[in-house]
Amino acid sequence: MTTPILAFDIETVPDVAGIRRVHDIDARVDDAGVLAWFEQRRRAATGSDFAPLHLQRVVAIACALREASGFRIWSIGEATDPEPELIRRFFDGIERYTPQLVSWNGGGFDLPVLGQRALIHGVAAARYWDWGDDDREFKFNNYLARFHTRHLDVMDVVAHYQPRASAGLDAIARLCGFPGKLGMDGAEVGAAIAAGRIHDVRAYCECDVLNTYLVYERFRLMRGEIAGDDYARELALVRERIGASDAAHWREFLARWPDESGTTG
Repeated sequence: MTTPILAFDIETVPDVAGIRRVHDIDARVDDAGVLAWFEQRRRAATGSDFAPLHLQRVVAIACALREASGFRIWSIGEATDPEPELIRRFFDGIERYTPQLVSWNGGGFDLPVLGQRALIHGVAAARYWDWGDDDREFKFNNYLARFHTRHLDVMDVVAHYQPRASAGLDAIARLCGFPGKLGMDGAEVGAAIAAGRIHDVRAYCECDVLNTYLVYERFRLMRGEIAGDDYARELALVRERIGASDAAHWREFLARWPDESGTTG
């Protein structure tokens, strides 16, 4: 393995401070009032209260890194780190490793959010934004072009770039025999953050990124990039790594992940 593989996932909540600034909302209106007003306005305009990407505040980023020396999975930074620090650390990792980025809907959500929020906070990310002016290799394969492979959005690729053919990570992961989402779903992240449950959100994000990585390995098997024995070894390595942790979410993940004989881990 020459190029490190970095699967990633983010969790976000509406950026209340940003909503205040964009819409010039009086400081006497509390945060709950701002959010209620904004969600009502969005529902009336779009039928959904989901905030636009530039008003999504990043609260967690999880990564799974596979390199020649092994495999590890973690949440970036500390639970108390502000958004700019989380984003800076993510792009610093790309600067350090120049990895193969892997995501599920990362081209449609995660990377546009990270790019727009990096712009807002002034976070430098030279390697990520390199489109080949000074590096010929990046001219023909960079992180920015949809049909280049330096970032592989597995959801987009297997749907043949057709939005109507896209599937959710939870369903695909479960259909492939992996655990799928654990603990909560994306719609519950905002309430969890409001309740001070950032550690639960980080654990949920880590489970999502591991599902993404496992589906990616299945994708590699499907396209003939790895053989069946190699695929089995990759899954065994993942089991070994998370099995060495006593974290509750990894114990639950293993309990819900059938092994090759059909029993649970």
